[in-house]
Amino acid sequence: MGLFDKGIKKTKQSFFSKISKAIMGKSKVDEDVLDAIEEALVSSDMGVDTTLKIIDNLEDRVERDKYVSFDELIDLLRDEIAKLLNVDNDDDNYKDVSPFDFSKKPYVIMVVGVNGVGKTTTIGKLASNLKAQGKKVIIGAADTFRAAAVDQLQVWADRAGVDIVRQEMGSDPASVAFDTVSAAVARNADVVLIDTAGRLHNRVDLMAELTKIRNVMRKVIPEAPHEVLLVLDSTTGQNAFHQAKEFSKATDVSALAVTKLDGSAKGGVVIGIVDQFHIPIKFVGIGEGIDDLKVFNKREFIGSLFSKEDLEK
Repeated sequence: MGLFDKGIKKTKQSFFSKISKAIMGKSKVDEDVLDAIEEALVSSDMGVDTTLKIIDNLEDRVERDKYVSFDELIDLLRDEIAKLLNVDNDDDNYKDVSPFDFSKKPYVIMVVGVNGVGKTTTIGKLASNLKAQGKKVIIGAADTFRAAAVDQLQVWADRAGVDIVRQEMGSDPASVAFDTVSAAVARNADVVLIDTAGRLHNRVDLMAELTKIRNVMRKVIPEAPHEVLLVLDSTTGQNAFHQAKEFSKATDVSALAVTKLDGSAKGGVVIGIVDQFHIPIKFVGIGEGIDDLKVFNKREFIGSLFSKEDLEK
């Protein structure tokens, strides 16, 4: 069983049940089949704009070739989605166990996202992943507005066996970030993970806070942060689009981590978000365990989503 076979089972079952019903008894690809594919893509929360882009390309190919077998149609669908996911022009899968450039040290990752998407859990799992690679990791608990967030992060830091820098609840988040990167330099750490508050009620406040955090870190490490990782919950569907839009306006989001992919029939949202915002996915969460945060592999994800064996069932 591949990495994503279990993780996107619900999305795959929902998607292929709709396509299978449309194909049953058909001898050619017609408008009904294309309409059913369109419905399947939209219902997986891929988004209307992304869905129409895929359908238009499929229609052009069917019209040009006059006849496309169903096997060819699935291959075309797979190819179209592969193109959408390739926003970083990386046709190869990540050859390393991590998609980061660790030639920069300490490598600073600022993690953003609304409360409840699994941000703190993602930081903990990522810390454990990096520690297993032999990296020295320090976590900065800069979400100082929720005591539960800091306490939860402490639990994950203990589980992962990494250091954490924290202050009292209500402390200035930028102060925590400054102390964390300073400690990372002093302790010769490889990676810094900075947690941030997940509030979207006022984008101006959010932008000001993230900008302040970035500016104070740059007093210690001029190019920090090297990565801004936005955590999104796949089960929230179209709401994840809104979150991606708001955080992209507030800061320079450079990568995505998508959580709870195993619990959603709407895994198509990850494809739509990548297409609309041109931000690559670097991690996906496919379970509750500490090892269930995986480096995103485009080809394996698509191969699992468009498995012909499922179509034939």
